[in-house]
Amino acid sequence: MLYSIVGRDVPASLERRLAARPAHVERLLALQAAGRLILAGPFPAVDSSDPGAAGFTGSLIVAEFASLQAAQDWANADPYVAAGVYEEVQVKPFKKTFPQ
Repeated sequence: MLYSIVGRDVPASLERRLAARPAHVERLLALQAAGRLILAGPFPAVDSSDPGAAGFTGSLIVAEFASLQAAQDWANADPYVAAGVYEEVQVKPFKKTFPQ
């Protein structure tokens, strides 16, 4: 089943985010290689695809996991969690409707 993972950044997290990004991306690439990643990306803090020093307010990942608990465990082990980038992480079942 698919699950959405939404991480909400702590204020002024850009430096920590950039430091932890290589490890974070490595995990996403592993999901992609396994054919389980639907989409992933950050939420820019301003209306721009390159927010510069404004940074980001969080991230969204939609991926396939065996269960809600497996998705939660994967999210809890994210390098952004360990680095203190995320203030909160919410994991929910997700039903993809479009595009078909």
